[in-house]
Parts: sequence; structure tokens; C-alpha cells
Amino acid sequence: QTAEGKRRELFRRMNMAPNGTSIIVTLREDLLKYLNESKDLIPLDNDLRHLFRAWFNPGFLKLEKITWNTKAAVLEKIMKYERVHHIKDMNELKRRLGEDRRFFSYFHPALEDEPIIFVQVALTNGLGKSIQELMKPSTKNDKKNDTATFYSISNCQEGLSRVTLGNFLIKRVVYEIQEELPHIKNFGTLSPIPGFAQWFSYLEENKLKTIMGDIKNDLSFLKSSDLKIGDRRIIENKEKIIKLVAHYLVNEKNQKGLPVNDVTRFHLGNGAVIEDIIVNANVSETGFKRSFGVMVNYLYELKSIEKNHEDYMSNKKVAFSYNLKKYL
Repeated sequence: QTAEGKRRELFRRMNMAPNGTSIIVTLREDLLKYLNESKDLIPLDNDLRHLFRAWFNPGFLKLEKITWNTKAAVLEKIMKYERVHHIKDMNELKRRLGEDRRFFSYFHPALEDEPIIFVQVALTNGLGKSIQELMKPSTKNDKKNDTATFYSISNCQEGLSRVTLGNFLIKRVVYEIQEELPHIKNFGTLSPIPGFAQWFSYLEENKLKTIMGDIKNDLSFLKSSDLKIGDRRIIENKEKIIKLVAHYLVNEKNQKGLPVNDVTRFHLGNGAVIEDIIVNANVSETGFKRSFGVMVNYLYELKSIEKNHEDYMSNKKVAFSYNLKKYL
């Protein structure tokens, strides 16, 4: 009673009312809009996050496999909530629910038909290297598939941002896929690099020279106004771009000494390894705006996930593959 303020008890009582959970989640969604200008509200946000971690504990959440037979109301919300790779129409959604795909979502008993967070998986032969390839129609399930490539994970409720759910979802989905498809032995992602293009736009010439070292620095074209999707200069300078992205992912740190990129922090925190950097992996307008079309393969090696997680959390160690060593 002494250590905890009365506000948390107030929210607990509100949570017992009809639709209480939904209203409090929406309240935090509104609150987040004002945090930057009203620092006095931060303790209120901390209280809500503390409560949400208990209320949305994975032990209370129900994992469901999403298929074409899932309720129409849920499918419509999934189209609306997809944050990473926009779903244009029902035909595209049907493709993402095909035989060579798996789609899982967490639901909370107090929020009926409201996805909390969902993940999309492609069954591939080796880790996927192109979003456009993954989205192509497929006639039959390829029996040669040996890998589950996670290519999209979306938090559906803005009010639950910074309430960690994704790491539990990925580990649970790995287990589900192993149970259903024992021939799938490898697990990894094809992930975006949000913020990379913006970071590069502010990068000073001297720092760029330091990063590139002895390699002749001629990446200024990435800042030019005539740069377009599919620009041949991107492929011509592929090795240099990979070196720059590798530096950004591994060496650029925030105030806490962790990678500056939030997707990188998420996967390393889950025990993944930065496996590969792929140029022209997403040749869409969104992919180009985020990172000039570059994406990352993070690999989840089941035998070393726990060790990688411990090294990252305790020593801030960024795990990357032997393939990327030459760029660093």
C-alpha cells in the first residue's frame, strides 16, 4: 500500500467494468500523443505499462492460427492492422494465408475478435531474400521447404506499444511450426530497417569516410533527388551499401549502448543473429523510403538462442554471422 500509488488500484477497478480493458487501452493510445509535450504524464504512462504487462501476460493470451476460414471480422481487422507490408485487398490476404504460409495471432479474452499482435511466416527453401518473391502466387506447397521465414510482425493496438509481446509470440510460433511441420529445421526473418535512410540523410561526410575506411566513398547518390526504385547505382555499389548497413546495425548505438535500430534490438533481444544484409530485397515505395530497399535476415539458431539472448542482455553483445565479418 505504501509503495504503490492509488492510481493503479483505480485502473484495476475500472478494468472490472464492462469494456473496461478496451477503454483503458484506448486511453493510453490517446495518452501517447501528449507524452512528448507533457512530461508530467510519464508516471501515468509508467503505471499503465506496469498494469498492461500483467494483464497482457502471454499466459492470459490465446494463440490462434489465422486461416481463410477465420471470422470475416477478424480478417478485416488484420488487413487494417498490418503495419509492415500493406495488404491491398482480400486476394492478397488469401495469398498470405496459403498452404506455404502460416499466420498466427494473439488474442485477449477481454478484447473479443481484436488481434493483439500477429506474425506472418513463409515456408521457404533457405531464408527468404525478397519480399516481392515471397508475395508471388504459389500453386502447391513445396515439399523442399526447410525454413520458416518470418516476414512481418505487427502490433495491432497502439495503446499496447512498448509492452513486450513479440518475443513471446515468435518463440511460441516456432514451437507450433515444429509440432506441425517437423521437416522445417531453420527459423529466421526477412526484416525491414526502418530509419536507415533517414539516418543516412543526416550522416556527415567525415563520418562516412571513417565508416567506409579505405574503400572509395561514392555513396552520395543515395542523397540525390533523382534516386528512384530500381536505380542501377544501387546494385553497382552493392558491397559498399552492405558495409554501410552492417555498420549501422552493429556499431550505431543509442544512449543505453544498444543498437539504434529498434527492429535490430527486438530480434537480438530474442536471441537472434544478424545473418545477412540483402540489397533490393524490397523494391516497393515503402521499402525504398525506409532503407533504399535493403532488408536483413536475422537467424534464430535454436541451440544458441538462450546464449545469444544472455550475451545481448548482460553484455550488450551484438551477434552477427561470419558472412558479415569482412564488412566490419
